[in-house]
Amino acid sequence: MDLGSIRREYLCDGLRRESLLDNPLEQFNVWMTQAMEMGLNDPTAMTLATVSADGQPSQRIVLLKQVDDQGFIFFTNYQSRKAIEIADNANVSLHFPWHEIDRQVKVCGVAEKISNIESLKYFLTRPRESQIAAWASAQSKGISSRSFLLNQFESIKHKFAEGDVPLPDFWGGFRIKAREIEFWQGGEHRLHDRFSYSLEADESWAIQRLSP
Repeated sequence: MDLGSIRREYLCDGLRRESLLDNPLEQFNVWMTQAMEMGLNDPTAMTLATVSADGQPSQRIVLLKQVDDQGFIFFTNYQSRKAIEIADNANVSLHFPWHEIDRQVKVCGVAEKISNIESLKYFLTRPRESQIAAWASAQSKGISSRSFLLNQFESIKHKFAEGDVPLPDFWGGFRIKAREIEFWQGGEHRLHDRFSYSLEADESWAIQRLSP
């Protein structure tokens, strides 16, 4: 298998400093809106990188569910591997790979749990089956078979057959408070456009063009 010969030019667009907003969260919202309007597959999918207590990095794809002026929010089981690693080391990284439009966004920051009220507000918007699945799955833990998982699902479904499905006490959201956000736009001849926003001591953002 010859992987070395796989290549293409990146010709979608360019990126200039004068086109960037001063606040990276606002700039991110512009790019996210464009990605959604262009019909990209799973534009909210992002790679979350965490590090274990012994220094082993780990990555997985999660879905962005909210962006506010404080950061990026996703939801998970608080007993999962990602949550355990965040408890040991709250420094994380996010990556949005928008290949179809030759764009990437990288976020480096600190993860913190959101309030139960915020988690409940989102949980109530989930389809009932997804609410039940949150109870049924001991995320990241070993199981004997898929049949075991389906049986767990049916058991929880029966348990909460009447009324609303309650928010599990082991499930909720994390907010990533960004300290650095990079916007990458593919360029011809591998001369990509990269701009990094770094959070200053006075809470302002310093913007710098980076070499590709």
